[in-house]
Amino acid sequence: MTTRAWWLVVLNFILPGSAQVLAGNRRLGRFGLRASLTLVVLAIIAGAIYLFWPEVVLTVFTNSIGLWAAAAVLVFYALTWFVLTVNTLSLIKLFQAAPGARPLIAGFSAALMVIVCGTAGYGAFVATSASGFLSSVFVAGPSEPPVDGRYNILLLGGDAGADRDGLRPDSISVVSIDATTGQATTISLPRNLEKVPFSEGSSLGALYPDGYGAIDGCDVSACMLNSIFTEAEVKRPEYYPDAVAQGSSPGIQATLEAAQGITGLTIQYFVLIDMQGFSDLIDALGGVDIDVKNRVPVHTDETFTKVLFWFEPGMQHMDGYHALWYARSRHGTSDYDRMQRQTQLQEALLAQASPANVLAKFQGVAAAGTRVVKTDVPQGMLGYFVNLASKTKELPVISVPMIPDNGVDPENPDYAAIQAMVAKALAPAPTATPTP
Repeated sequence: MTTRAWWLVVLNFILPGSAQVLAGNRRLGRFGLRASLTLVVLAIIAGAIYLFWPEVVLTVFTNSIGLWAAAAVLVFYALTWFVLTVNTLSLIKLFQAAPGARPLIAGFSAALMVIVCGTAGYGAFVATSASGFLSSVFVAGPSEPPVDGRYNILLLGGDAGADRDGLRPDSISVVSIDATTGQATTISLPRNLEKVPFSEGSSLGALYPDGYGAIDGCDVSACMLNSIFTEAEVKRPEYYPDAVAQGSSPGIQATLEAAQGITGLTIQYFVLIDMQGFSDLIDALGGVDIDVKNRVPVHTDETFTKVLFWFEPGMQHMDGYHALWYARSRHGTSDYDRMQRQTQLQEALLAQASPANVLAKFQGVAAAGTRVVKTDVPQGMLGYFVNLASKTKELPVISVPMIPDNGVDPENPDYAAIQAMVAKALAPAPTATPTP
């Protein structure tokens, strides 16, 4: 009877329902076997589809409907396995087993039940949480096709504060991704660019046909790239009456049109990240590893005369608070140094935010994400972008900073030369001609 008990417990774990078919309620056993075999078949089909068309599977599990369906399936199997395990315990007739084996059999059965049912239950919980996260961050809208084989995304680091009228982007860049290979190129735009052009058809561009600020009475210190957001958001929202309904805002839309005018690219989507909340996201992921190239001070006052602490050269593991200070420190450094550190932080997060890491810490990541991220990327594109990101992680990120070392003068920029620089950076690599 002891051997029989062990066999039934193991069979119930390996193939739920088989214990009932052999020694109990066969009707319940057949139900369990059908459910178990159906799950195996579905897993095989999903694996085969993922092998050849990963975007299909990723799309299912990156939208609210698919996640709720997955949660319902997991709850169903958790309940099924619980019922079958409890029934198996009644079949093994524990009191007839050897006295020394009884606690082992009971403990082993309980442990298996907790592991299997608990895993399924936690999976359902994560799926419903993910559904809520996706619904709160990503919009339900039409997908945009790639332009010239690329997806171009405006990335804004928002810097809101009690002493500011609205939000002013502290970090502005365009991430251009090859739609086939996943090769990513980061184009960092200085926030102090002047006489910024707008793309054709821009509402704010109609007011500044010769570039932003190129009108009488404009304070040059304020008429720079990072002021466009506040200009449209606070002072001229009527120029973009449909922006909010489209999942954007007047400030975001105007800045996007400016980024298009600067780079000559068509930008399909934007992502706005609140810099203060960004530290919560890094903490949720367990921190980030940064290779500090040069000694960086952190100031404690607006006059940049007092230093709180220094980032010393070398590899450092930073929590959100320190990573944010590393990216934003101005003491003894320039805006161009900050741009390079911000790009370095973005690349480090891309490399370290693995699917396993995100899943293991998903609740914290989701909670932080809903507070810090605003985007118009539609849910229907998430599967495609997740698959594309897996390719991006395998390739080095190309950086194109618009800095004086690259010939960019923010006070008198040559936008034709900037666009030529961008086009050259994004041009496909030449293929070798075979020798006859």
